Amino acid sequence: MKTALRTLSWTLLLLCGSALLNLLAFGTTEEGTDLDHLRNFNDGYKVFSLTLPNELTFCDEAVPMDRIDVRERLDRELLVNTYWQSNTLLAHKRANRWFPLIEEVLKREGVPDDLKYIALIESGLTNVVSPMGATGYWQFMKETADHHGLEVNAEVDERYHVEKSTEAACRYLKNSYAKYGSWALAAASYNLGQGGVDKQLGRQKQENYFDLLLPEETARYVFRILAMKEIIRDPERYGFHLRPKDLYPPYVTRSVTVNTPIPDLADFALQQNTDYKTLKLLNPWLRDTKLSNREGRTYVLLLPAEGFHDAATE
Repeated sequence: MKTALRTLSWTLLLLCGSALLNLLAFGTTEEGTDLDHLRNFNDGYKVFSLTLPNELTFCDEAVPMDRIDVRERLDRELLVNTYWQSNTLLAHKRANRWFPLIEEVLKREGVPDDLKYIALIESGLTNVVSPMGATGYWQFMKETADHHGLEVNAEVDERYHVEKSTEAACRYLKNSYAKYGSWALAAASYNLGQGGVDKQLGRQKQENYFDLLLPEETARYVFRILAMKEIIRDPERYGFHLRPKDLYPPYVTRSVTVNTPIPDLADFALQQNTDYKTLKLLNPWLRDTKLSNREGRTYVLLLPAEGFHDAATE
């Protein structure tokens, strides 16, 4: 009896010791210990710092990459956009659809190509509305849109018209460039307003964007543009691998000109062999179910052409 009790005691002691060892090894799972899991995670998941370019330009103006604050501010925006992968992948995809049109307008208006990235950082190339009411790809407030020739009312809001709002943005940016002689300051004014830039230039007695102490959003603004320019221009350097079929293709459309009222846009769409949803997708500046057009203005509406619904599969 005593021998059996001693044997049972030793058995229980060994079992307790084994359990204690397992606990000390971070616990156990069916796949192994937590320590094994941690090691597998560290072996399989890598996050790297980025190598910054030594030379960089913004609208053919040199960026002072030899300055420590400039390098750190660019590093921040590159890291944010490199490791916010879903957002930057969508930026790549949408840029393939919309940049050709925006580039065409910028070239026609004599505005540097780099400024197309303003639309990308402002809206992600989507028709968003900010809490302050800024609207569309170029994020125009109503007053600014009116001032730069866009029609904004209950039925028509050209802030949602990619081509016309890009033309309006060009007018704003060219006006700012004429005032400051710097595209970086022109871009800063797009965020802060000319009044805000004037105030900072006068207060700090400087003439260069990179020499100014600016509010946080404006201080980051040009660097956000530069970061997206770098990543879109050379995606594989920053870990993005996209096939041509992954990118969103430009819409295949035809145009129809109207200068009379359209009492019912759904009926109009059916008459044009399409549907209301597609009509609104291609013409988001139409903000109602009708187009009264009491002033007899001429509008160009986009409609789907042959191949509009085709998806790339190769």
